[in-house]
Amino acid sequence: MSDLANHHIDSPMTPKVKAFFDEPTNTFSYVVQDPTSKACAIIDSVLDFDYASGRTDVHSADAIIAYVKAEKLQVEWILETHVHADHLSAAPYLHEALGGKTGIGAMITLVQETFGKAFNAGTEFARDGSQFDRLFNEGDRFAIGNMEGYILHTPGHTPACLSYVIGDAVFVGDTLFMPDYGTARCDFPGGDAKTLYRSIQKVLSLPAETRIFLCHDYKAPGRKEYVHETSVAEQRKNNIHVHEGISEAEFVRMRTERDATLAMPTLILPSVQVNMRAGEMPPAEDNGQVYLKIPINLF
Repeated sequence: MSDLANHHIDSPMTPKVKAFFDEPTNTFSYVVQDPTSKACAIIDSVLDFDYASGRTDVHSADAIIAYVKAEKLQVEWILETHVHADHLSAAPYLHEALGGKTGIGAMITLVQETFGKAFNAGTEFARDGSQFDRLFNEGDRFAIGNMEGYILHTPGHTPACLSYVIGDAVFVGDTLFMPDYGTARCDFPGGDAKTLYRSIQKVLSLPAETRIFLCHDYKAPGRKEYVHETSVAEQRKNNIHVHEGISEAEFVRMRTERDATLAMPTLILPSVQVNMRAGEMPPAEDNGQVYLKIPINLF
């Protein structure tokens, strides 16, 4: 038997990946399908939100639902890579329409504790991650049909960030961007540049041919198209912030200086309040109206 044939047998499964892009928040969501069945997972969904009017919409989620139904897929998981600060999750809406278990990193509890205090959430807001069906830790395994995935805990951007390794693909959330754009910021509560550097090394220790699927793209200067996929080899060679040869100290210095120049994400305050609740809105007040809070001079 040839070496090529041996390689094929030993290779991990190649999931079918369909990307959906929300340009207002520069977010990619994914439907990840087991190639041997109709089982799939949805990763990092978007609930459309107009900040000026306070109105939500579901056209982004409906596009995912339409695809799932057209392909006759069975949703087994609705997953989050972390508590997003730049968009609201559509997980509850998708769960109601398509089923599936919700999942996020187990360190969500730290994020809930931090932001539960920041937004003065009452005792009705559980800080134990119980809003999700599954809390994942490093090395945990899960199945999508006949395909197995496992967890890399990749904190640094937030304490709860994780990456989903599914077959020959890894979904890294905000940990990495395209090589010409670099890496995630580390100045949110619980973020840490040294921790992010070490998390990225875990991702870049995966096989060189591993496909990396990104949560965001912002089109680096000179690039005309949005791109959602790269590879471990490409990141090792070309990532402007963390290619091979960049030391931890160099990365921390760069990241700290860069983060000091960045504005807060436009939707961070509404996003975190919703996403720490697994995509649910805060409870209605005594007049029956739901509100999102804007803390003054806190962040």
